[in-house]
Amino acid sequence: MARVRRMLDACAELLDEGGYQELSTTRIAERAGVAIGSVYQFFPDKRAITQALGLRYLDMFGSRVTERLNEGSFAHWTDAVDLVIDEYIDMHRTIPGFRSLHFGDAVDARLLDTEQDNNRVIADRLRELLTDVAGVTPDETLDRTLTVAVESADAVLKLAFRRDPEGDPRLVDETKLLLRSYLSRHFA
Repeated sequence: MARVRRMLDACAELLDEGGYQELSTTRIAERAGVAIGSVYQFFPDKRAITQALGLRYLDMFGSRVTERLNEGSFAHWTDAVDLVIDEYIDMHRTIPGFRSLHFGDAVDARLLDTEQDNNRVIADRLRELLTDVAGVTPDETLDRTLTVAVESADAVLKLAFRRDPEGDPRLVDETKLLLRSYLSRHFA
């Protein structure tokens, strides 16, 4: 629906401009060019709007990674690891609001799903991609491995963007090396 899309886009822009603390449903309505009642028709508060935006980013990330995985052949599985990191970095640099919100962690560690923390939701989505696209068999070891990989990448990439607004390229490279090394123990 176009109205909801405009509200989410407005939310993303406002997050970039002033962060979550400065965000309000009134400002979102004004920026989106809708009545405040329209906002409340779909979202009870600013948290719900940012949750919807975080889920939109998660879907976008999954689609982008799936598309890239499907379009190319890789010399080695480690190329796919680099691709996942590259898509995250590109979204961070180019998608309005993503830099401020990521996948919701800037607002709430359980923004994407009240039952699980955000990184668990991302690890689950990556597990779905691996099983759907690469035919990997899901099991407890895969879940644990992806959890460690996501948590590790999240920590180092946050550091990369704290050091450089565009992401310190040396730390991005270290993230890729870290993940390749760790994952090679499980997927070699």
